[in-house]
Amino acid sequence: MIDRETVDRIFDAANIVDIVSDYVTLKRKGVNYVACCPFHNEKTPSFVVSPSKGVFKCFGCGKGGNAVTFVMEQERVSYPEALKMVAKRYGIEVHEEAMTEEEARRNDDRESMFVLNGWAAEYFANYLHRDSEGINVGLSYFRQKRGLTDATIKKFGLGFCPSKGDRMSKDALAAGYKREFLLSTGLSLARESDGSLYDRFRDRVIFPVHNISGRIVAFGGRTLRTDKQVAKYQNSPESEIYSKKRELYGLYFAKKAIQQQNFAIMVEGYLDVISMHQAGIENVVASSGTSLTTEQIRLLGRFTKNITVIYDGDSAGIHASLRGIDMILKEGMNVRVVLLPEPEDPDSFARSHTAAEVQEYIRTNEQDFLEFKARLLLEDAKGDPIRKAALIGDMVQSIAQIPDPIQRSVYIKECGRIMDIDEQILIGEVARKRLTSSGDRETDDFLRRQAAARQRETAQPQARPEAEYVQKVEAGSSFEALEREIVKYLLKYGHCSFDFKEGRTMVACNVAEVIFSELSDDQITFRNPVYAKIMAVYREQWEQLGTGVEVPAHIFLNHIDPAVCSAAVDILTSDDNYVPSELWRRKEIHVESEAEMLAAGVPKAVTLYKSKVVEALIKELSDRLEDETLPEAEMNDILQRMNNYNHVKVTMANKLKRLIL
Repeated sequence: MIDRETVDRIFDAANIVDIVSDYVTLKRKGVNYVACCPFHNEKTPSFVVSPSKGVFKCFGCGKGGNAVTFVMEQERVSYPEALKMVAKRYGIEVHEEAMTEEEARRNDDRESMFVLNGWAAEYFANYLHRDSEGINVGLSYFRQKRGLTDATIKKFGLGFCPSKGDRMSKDALAAGYKREFLLSTGLSLARESDGSLYDRFRDRVIFPVHNISGRIVAFGGRTLRTDKQVAKYQNSPESEIYSKKRELYGLYFAKKAIQQQNFAIMVEGYLDVISMHQAGIENVVASSGTSLTTEQIRLLGRFTKNITVIYDGDSAGIHASLRGIDMILKEGMNVRVVLLPEPEDPDSFARSHTAAEVQEYIRTNEQDFLEFKARLLLEDAKGDPIRKAALIGDMVQSIAQIPDPIQRSVYIKECGRIMDIDEQILIGEVARKRLTSSGDRETDDFLRRQAAARQRETAQPQARPEAEYVQKVEAGSSFEALEREIVKYLLKYGHCSFDFKEGRTMVACNVAEVIFSELSDDQITFRNPVYAKIMAVYREQWEQLGTGVEVPAHIFLNHIDPAVCSAAVDILTSDDNYVPSELWRRKEIHVESEAEMLAAGVPKAVTLYKSKVVEALIKELSDRLEDETLPEAEMNDILQRMNNYNHVKVTMANKLKRLIL
């Protein structure tokens, strides 16, 4: 367990904008920052980061939290692990209380795998630079054949695995690393004959694969042999910490440049990325040995919506890779294509040109995906009308992937011009493709949103405008909804006062005092454990600070329990977008003040909740009466208690009527 003082220091140091920016491109909007949500797929940004509150909130999927819980979600680690990661970023030493035997036994396997990978990366790098085999074979390959500088080799952590089949595995075991993690990370394999370990990457140069936060999740190994029977590349298998479809090689080193330049360059392999970086082109990533996946595209989409794909001049796989372009289009991103002169690839081109020359070549030779695809496929068709018809169908398939209707329309016009075909025919074909694939839901949703917006603008406002932005609790609301409403009043307005009319007398009331006294008098505790914890924490602070003093929000936003933090963010960020319409003011329609809202809302919420509790008690007693074996005395006692509760229920119903009126 991490002591509270250290946790407080971590939260004091954590800058949520800096931390979130490591995973997604944020754009300033007023006092906040916005982006497309990294937790669900969306085209319009609904993810908001508030520097003043130190929280994030997605108004699309509902996810919310602080800097630590964001890291926890992104890295799929436990809360203590996320705390340590943030602490490491800010140079904070973490003091942990001694773990119990059970806690030590349950120590996260993921962290053990990360630690082992970190050791292995250092081992491979040391072997490359310090062992005669590593220097003569691996280092000479990187320096002489690939032209890499020592600075580049160090930056990407390149290394070499000994040719002796089990040396690394034995050294890892001798260093205290467990066999199970050597196997689960894929660094070692077990012989079928006797179960002994041998090295997966033996006699290969090594490329560590970093995740978005810089931790090593996998390795790629390239053989330097010319033996055709030996696979050129060997990669780590899928594991608890590595999913190849979710990782992009080089993204950790490229993300800042991608954000700054607002476009990413997509290449094929490890050395393509490394050589481009060495040439000064740093906004480069690679899918590295796997077909481009939707998860990789969405990961890149956190930083930019613009992708330039570079193809080798003599690439035989361009046609097959066009499928990747369609996938990028489907995610609402913009695609441009660069074809290098034969026989160049990004690695060789970057090594033979300066950064300025590479950038100039990309700028002058990049083509829109439609123009590139048309030229490529028209060359194959060579005047054959049947093949040209198939080509048009292929292009229509690509255009149909584009979710934005305006962008689709522009591409339809361009396709009609390039292919010399009636635009209306293309419109019909694109519509048919979309109908069979997605039903064109995007267009329908867009039109519905526009119609709803126009309707809201022209509709007459109600006498109680707040009803349009706050979902009010009513009789019949669930325990969950009522408890959330009461907690909302506490967190947002607990220190505030309002005047409440009791008979003919106006009584000054404090929100927190009303809530706690009403619930304590009847010894009521919340059913939802998270809301119950928030109530307990608030009450403790309220009793220390005194009535009328605001309890700091950071106590809940930075709470050690992630569930409390998430609930607090959800509540404190709700209704933030509401601004009373200027139309109401022009028409002199009364907009309810905060004090008026509290005077109506707080007593009503508490009374509804108490009424709900009474109903539950009556139901419980009624169920007990169905037991025919009950003694008469106990039955009479239950009936008397039910009678008392019913009187209370009637009293509350009358009170609610007065409150509503």
